[in-house]
Amino acid sequence: MLHENFYSKKWKYVNITSSLGSIIEISGLVKQYSNSESNAVDGVNLTVNKGSIFGLLGPNGAGKTTIISILCGLVKATEGMVVVGGNNVDSGLNRVKEIIGVVPQEIALYPTLTAKENLEFFGKLYDLKGNELSDKINEWLDKLGLSDKANQRLETFSGGMKRRVNLIAGLLHDPQVLFLDEPTVGIDVQSRNVIVEHLKEINEKKGITIIYTSHHMDEAENLCTDIAIVDHGKIITEGTPKGLIEAHTDCERLEDIFLKLTGKSLRD
Repeated sequence: MLHENFYSKKWKYVNITSSLGSIIEISGLVKQYSNSESNAVDGVNLTVNKGSIFGLLGPNGAGKTTIISILCGLVKATEGMVVVGGNNVDSGLNRVKEIIGVVPQEIALYPTLTAKENLEFFGKLYDLKGNELSDKINEWLDKLGLSDKANQRLETFSGGMKRRVNLIAGLLHDPQVLFLDEPTVGIDVQSRNVIVEHLKEINEKKGITIIYTSHHMDEAENLCTDIAIVDHGKIITEGTPKGLIEAHTDCERLEDIFLKLTGKSLRD
């Protein structure tokens, strides 16, 4: 599971001074998998400012998940440098893991455990315990409408309920940066709305920087402060949603820009 991989390595950390206002810096990032002739990530340069909700958008296979996996230390880059919170991901992975939360596309929970047992397990991985952990779990379950389901096993939950527990697992330790890979995929409109509203709230009230991927262009347009569109491992445009729409005068919505730049051909 992603969470198990995430906690599996220990590294000495070295702090690096970031540019003023930035929390993530990517320079010359390349990733080539051994079974592929082309680069999954191909020379990406990117800066993410503190407190932003940064949308990393692109078709299937564009390189979004690989970029996030490198930022989290789950995949090692072939070339380039990645700095998160002033820490080089290669040499300072321990410190990076302390300040980030990860909510993967796949549900990274144990189906035979209850919601509360799952959250207790992941909270303890961040050294949370006792009343502090219990209070955080109860607070988040209440916020996301799951208090009455706390002691039910995950295997009995709907897809939207699992997504909400998945999100809580990445938030318990109050990360500086929260990585969300398709957090609302395949769920009902109500659960999607609850998740989006709470993402806005934690960003505004706690200043958590959010890195977000999605295929919901309307959601990204309304949620994100900044956006980069990735295709074939390269960033093909970036800016604010409003700025991108104003720059593409033939487009009314972010979805129009997305299709204009990445094409309408099917991606598998």
